[in-house]
Amino acid sequence: MHDDLLEILCCPLCKADLTLKVTKREKGEIEEGTLTCTKCATVFPIEEGIPNLLPPGERD
Repeated sequence: MHDDLLEILCCPLCKADLTLKVTKREKGEIEEGTLTCTKCATVFPIEEGIPNLLPPGERD
């Protein structure tokens, strides 16, 4: 995931902004981390460079 993708992403549940926490970066891209909603505090994981924006109850 590229950092500038954060500019166009929002929480799929309440449409608020997301904050980014990076735990692994490789070749300038975010490989692992989390996106957290600034309003409802739902946390969405980033795994293998892909943000999972499914609601928590619908993730595998």
